[in-house]
Amino acid sequence: MTWEGWVVVTITLGVLVALATGKVAVDVAMVGAVVLMVLIDLAVPGANILSTKDALGGMSNEGMITVAIMYVVVCGLRETGGIAWIGRRLLGHPKTLLGAQLRLCAQSMVLSAFMNNTPLVAMFIPVVQDWCKRLSISASKMMIPLSFATVLGGTCTIIGTSTNLIVSGLWSAHFKDRAAIGFFDIAWIGVPSAIAGGVVLILMTRWFLPERKPVLAIGDDSRSYTVEMEVDPAAGLVGQTIAQAGLRNLPSLYLAEIDRAGAVLPAVGPDEKLLAGDRLVFVGVVDSVVELQKIRGLRPATNQVVKLDAPRPQRCLVEAVLSRTNPLIGKTVKEGRFRSMYNAVVIAVARDGHRITDKKIGDIELQAGDTLLLEAHRSFQEQYKNSREWLLLSAVQDSTPLRHERAIMAIAILVGMVLLAVFGERWGVSMIHAAALAAGLMLITRCCSGSQARSAVDWQVLIAIAGGFGLGKAMETSGAAGVIAERLIAIAQGDPWVTLGMVYLVTMLLSEILSNNAAAMLVFPIAMGAAEKVGADPLPFAITIMMAASACFMTPIGYQTHMMVMGPGGYRFADFTRVGFPLNLAVMAVTVGLTPLVWPLTGR
Repeated sequence: MTWEGWVVVTITLGVLVALATGKVAVDVAMVGAVVLMVLIDLAVPGANILSTKDALGGMSNEGMITVAIMYVVVCGLRETGGIAWIGRRLLGHPKTLLGAQLRLCAQSMVLSAFMNNTPLVAMFIPVVQDWCKRLSISASKMMIPLSFATVLGGTCTIIGTSTNLIVSGLWSAHFKDRAAIGFFDIAWIGVPSAIAGGVVLILMTRWFLPERKPVLAIGDDSRSYTVEMEVDPAAGLVGQTIAQAGLRNLPSLYLAEIDRAGAVLPAVGPDEKLLAGDRLVFVGVVDSVVELQKIRGLRPATNQVVKLDAPRPQRCLVEAVLSRTNPLIGKTVKEGRFRSMYNAVVIAVARDGHRITDKKIGDIELQAGDTLLLEAHRSFQEQYKNSREWLLLSAVQDSTPLRHERAIMAIAILVGMVLLAVFGERWGVSMIHAAALAAGLMLITRCCSGSQARSAVDWQVLIAIAGGFGLGKAMETSGAAGVIAERLIAIAQGDPWVTLGMVYLVTMLLSEILSNNAAAMLVFPIAMGAAEKVGADPLPFAITIMMAASACFMTPIGYQTHMMVMGPGGYRFADFTRVGFPLNLAVMAVTVGLTPLVWPLTGR
């Protein structure tokens, strides 16, 4: 190996160690390593480590850009309530953690077999986050299963991952006299691997994934509000039972009573049907109130909300604490003409951390120190932050009312994107084209605004992905990856089955530090040469490369979806290794053991 190769290997090991300790963020470690390699390349004449052009190539990589565009598509789904609809229809309401994981993994595998797993994970992350809140399950128990399951499902068809398509293209170009690899050919290995991997995944996540929750988890808030919501006659909740409407198992929120035309129905059962105009009285903490505001078919019971100047998509919830100098002290909400004075509406009031139960909102006499939950324009906090009338103003995160009337449009755009990505290859339409069209339509149809789309992009994930491509390119251009691959395959000493196993091992290890596509392209010619040398059929070697290039689970940099779930799941580097190592072994055992039985090594 050249000195450049040793430099790249040393820096790469340093990155892995830094990530394993958890003291350096993924994006910082990746970018730092790439910058260091570029500086060495510039400082040493004739060095061949990583050029500036190659280092920046990750920022223009089609996979990275597709992920960035998908954040806009997901934003449109989230802002219209489409994500919640998808979550309820696909994931349901399982009773146990095992049931939730089984349902998530099964659905993810099936979907990822027919669409690229990167946009699928981008779409599912907020769905699963919302789902976990509703089920009171830690997201750390679900995010790694989501990423790993989509990778396993992607190995079941030729279009499941871009790696499969690349290897299929290499096969057709290298063996023009042989049939192309069929759509479901890899399924003979992919389906058993997915089943075996799914079993191992469920067991490992239950034993080895920690249950990490935010410092202030939902339900920890000391402020308890009473909120009145009205059943919208024009929406779809009319005629549904409490259970069917999803109002039975809301976290840290319960339905206290229903006011139906002046008659109060206490202790409401799950089979009670909702009627138009019902006023539902809920009790809960602010995070739960936010979730309540997003349910299609419910609207704040106060008629003052519809009189606000700003359209609902431009509003948010604000928690405001009254000071002694506020002119409304000693007056009721109705007497103080709150809406006219502040262009905001009081949704709920908490006093000394407790809810006020004996009066309606308009009849509550305000006192200094009361905490008001307001629906106001997004500029409210900025407008009054220096006012002596308020002790504290705090906008509630993600509390902008959803554009439910555009939910069908957003879901239709998503379905169109998936269909175009699956069937558009014959017209030269790739995933990035389908995603870009969908993102544009989300903005044109006002499923989300430009400011919401910009804020939805997770730049930390994108930078980490781009840095990973740079790191992989350095391994390739320095010759380190090629030398490692050739030496490991040489260990097989001519035995076809052992050679196949070494091809899998080499591809898998390289995929943990290179991009999957780069690892596959690097190993393919070496594997074809090894197959010819030992007199084996090259087809099982091509299938093995497809499996091994995707099935890399031990590091968060092994696959871009792993980095995408790292933040939402609150994971550390070691979490991937603990779960991924036995999963790697399981998929390797199935692939290496089964492939020669489906395609004999000595046959043609």
